[in-house]
Amino acid sequence: MAYKMLDGNSAAVEAMKLAKVQVISAYPITPQSSISEKLADLVADGTIKAEYIRVESEHSALSVATTACLVGVRAATATASNGLALMHEVVGMTSGNRVPIVMPVVNRGIAAPWTLWCEHGDAMSERDMGWLQFYCQNVQEVLDMTLLAYKICEDYRVQLPSMVCLDGFFLSHSMQKIDVPTQASMDQFIGPYIPKNAFLDTSDPMFICDLTSPDEYTEMRYQQKKAMDNVFEVFEEYAKAYEVITGRKIQIMESYKTEDADTVLVALGSMCGTAKHVVNKMRAEGRKVGVIKIVTFRPFPFEAIREALKPFKVIGVFDRSAGLGGQGGPLWSEITAAMNGLNADIRHFVGGLGGRDVTETTIEKIFNELLDIQSGKSLNHTQWIDTKENAMTLREVTVKC
Repeated sequence: MAYKMLDGNSAAVEAMKLAKVQVISAYPITPQSSISEKLADLVADGTIKAEYIRVESEHSALSVATTACLVGVRAATATASNGLALMHEVVGMTSGNRVPIVMPVVNRGIAAPWTLWCEHGDAMSERDMGWLQFYCQNVQEVLDMTLLAYKICEDYRVQLPSMVCLDGFFLSHSMQKIDVPTQASMDQFIGPYIPKNAFLDTSDPMFICDLTSPDEYTEMRYQQKKAMDNVFEVFEEYAKAYEVITGRKIQIMESYKTEDADTVLVALGSMCGTAKHVVNKMRAEGRKVGVIKIVTFRPFPFEAIREALKPFKVIGVFDRSAGLGGQGGPLWSEITAAMNGLNADIRHFVGGLGGRDVTETTIEKIFNELLDIQSGKSLNHTQWIDTKENAMTLREVTVKC
């Protein structure tokens, strides 16, 4: 092990280097650009022995990585925001062909309005496309989750791609001291890439992604579904092995000070660090609150969540995506489905959009509202928790005729 000061993007690159990727095709887009740049530098100086392919778009970047895996090598790419949206067609191609790519997604809002800053809506837009999705709280988790994802995705019981999601700028450009495993330990843990499903073999040719009739299409989708079902078992198996190597425990979800809590908040990503800090602060003041951090959003850990939330009658869910047109955001919808029949009051909060900081004040406001509901003092909550009072007049355009 060795300690290094890395930002989130560099941690993702470090993981790709340790995994010994052999083909790289990444197109720069803020705040992911430094992943593409650092990978190019490492290939140029010989640190990573890989083919770096310059492509003209994110669509091509994922196309090249997918086809590289299909000819039998471990490939790498990364993206964010509108870049991920441009990949949409190939996102389905990759998962449908059971190609186990691990792709860092540096979360950023999708235009319009244009933003360079964090929001989870880019990855959430792809949540039903057959990819695993992991959300990281800090830079250490970016490294660890990326390394673990290679092992999970390439296992014969899974054979699906994954997105390792890190909050734009809050993690991608945040320098933190992290513990990096040795190359020898990762050579043993991850091992060489061994294609296990569809791949090029001149001695045994096959059609890949040919037109599929209704007689077979449903069954092929069902195979993907069963692979998703296998993820939790595979995750636990390899997380234990990774813990033996590194001493760090990686969980599908994490409960923080929930044992005796009156109410809890469920969240994803870097905001969980702030939420834990607020929990500590409020508990010092005698208010019993807790946090549940979701790491694996796809597949969603319904059984584990249901068991963890079963004791609570009032639950808050914080989405860093708007969930426009629905009753709540993506995380709230999943939590509500998981808690069906348990008579819990599940309150939805939206915040941190477009890079707005999720502050201690914001989290504390959420907890205070949940505690008031739990104690019967109030029935109301502020769904868009950090929206300015002049929201409907901001940049209002007046047309004079």
